[in-house]
Amino acid sequence: MPGFGLSLGFTIFYLALIVLIPLSAVFLKTFTMSWEAFWAAVTSERVIASYKLTFGASLIGASLNVVFGGIVAWVLVRYRFPGKRFIDALVDLPFALPTAVAGITLTALYSHNGWIGQYLETLGIKVAFTPLGVVVALTFIGLPFVVRTVQPVLEEAERELEEAAASLGASPLQTFFRVILPTIIPALLTGFALAFARATGEYGSVIFIAGNLPMVSEITPLLIITKLEQYDYAGATAIAVVMLVFSFILLLAINLLQAWTRRRAGKK
Repeated sequence: MPGFGLSLGFTIFYLALIVLIPLSAVFLKTFTMSWEAFWAAVTSERVIASYKLTFGASLIGASLNVVFGGIVAWVLVRYRFPGKRFIDALVDLPFALPTAVAGITLTALYSHNGWIGQYLETLGIKVAFTPLGVVVALTFIGLPFVVRTVQPVLEEAERELEEAAASLGASPLQTFFRVILPTIIPALLTGFALAFARATGEYGSVIFIAGNLPMVSEITPLLIITKLEQYDYAGATAIAVVMLVFSFILLLAINLLQAWTRRRAGKK
């Protein structure tokens, strides 16, 4: 590898080309608007409704993946059973599947006459073309982030600590919460952050199952696309800036919490 100066220079150049310059363009285009126009664009009733759905569904989907993705990772690491490799490969399916295909498939499954939706319909649960459908889609695309983040941590966990806890009389539940969980919390937080970040910007897998009803099931990325199609570039970038700032604040808070958790675990 080349020296530090050359490597750092290339890193900064690459990040500027791929990340900083496009983000700067978004802010510069937004700055062409007056403050009144910007505020009107980002605080309209329809836009606020899309914020609530996008960030709310993303938080719910990422939180569900922390729980159930953690269980999937635990089963894949700690147990041997027929078809384990097949299930392990299925975890990566949301990575490989085109988002539009995922959206169409989920819509077909959860519509009122779908394989799953027809049974939920009899229970009075409607998934497709509702905010619940958005949560389902965002949970689907976020699962691999949690599983693949937690899985290697569980594989490297020291079994001797668990055996020592058991020999001292700890129950399996106490061993999990006092020995295992503290070691995987940073990985769970990382998986949550990755799943949340992916969900907030997801478009292809959501628009088919959401129904895209204004004030009901319209996500913010779709609203941005709509404004671009109307040649309202400044309005689109204004909404994008708000999403970017909110996402950055949430991810920063998660990263700070993750760093605090690691320091606390290190002291122990």
